[in-house]
Amino acid sequence: MSVKEATQAAPAPVRTAPEPPRPAKRSPAWDEVPRWQIYLPLGVYLVFTLIPFYWILLFALRPAGSTSLVPWPVTFEHFEKVWTERQFGTYFQNSVLVGVATLVMTTIVALAGGYALARFDFRIKRGFMLALLCSQFVPGALLLVPLFEIFAELRMINSLGSVIIAETVFQLPLSMILISNFIKNVPYSLEEAAWVDGCGRFRAFRTIVLPLLRPGLIAVGSFAFVHSWNHFLFALMFLNNQEMQTIPVGLNTLMSADSVDLGALAAGGIIAAVPVVIVFAFIQKWLITGFSAGAVKG
Repeated sequence: MSVKEATQAAPAPVRTAPEPPRPAKRSPAWDEVPRWQIYLPLGVYLVFTLIPFYWILLFALRPAGSTSLVPWPVTFEHFEKVWTERQFGTYFQNSVLVGVATLVMTTIVALAGGYALARFDFRIKRGFMLALLCSQFVPGALLLVPLFEIFAELRMINSLGSVIIAETVFQLPLSMILISNFIKNVPYSLEEAAWVDGCGRFRAFRTIVLPLLRPGLIAVGSFAFVHSWNHFLFALMFLNNQEMQTIPVGLNTLMSADSVDLGALAAGGIIAAVPVVIVFAFIQKWLITGFSAGAVKG
């Protein structure tokens, strides 16, 4: 038998099917994670977060001299004391005026400056943006001496206008940067289409761009309001008359070198926190959207 015939007569080798690839190991999905691994750390965090708030409510609602860990019987004598005897009603009105005025002025000026940075090209644009960013590293305490000298020359010491201007100046750099990023996310073609239809630049901005900036304006305005509401330094340095003080300075008057009225201090802290909590409860939806949109360049 020849070699060729022997090769043809030999049985063909059996081909085995290739093994299927092994599935790659993947991390467990959210639904597959045991619930206790999710709720346990969240519960621990919640306890550490709520204990200080409960402690403040305890001192504010229980009678003076009581050592009970439960605010019973509930009393509002501390709130009446700080609101009438400690003039917190006047402090509250001053803080509202400063916060609202700072919100309006910061939003208007930042809107104009942000539009210029987003839509126009000029020679010192990069240097101006760099100066705005670097100004965020300057602490507010360094501005006290020059601002005090300016306000003293303008005879604005012991006036709420000095605090409003100082807070606006302090908030403008970050607000202007955020607003410029919001405007960059609005397509420029929308304004061009409005110009073709006969609108001027201001009318096109007011009717086309401004309605789209609502989340950004809410984010910038709320940030300016909360910062001016809680800021202590400018009100302490520029306001000498007790009737012109704001809530942070009023809280400081409840503490002395010899003693601290814990009940009144806790009640004042709740009065100071409630307006901010109410504002954020209503605007949190737009606030998160606004900050996320302003942090990304379009």
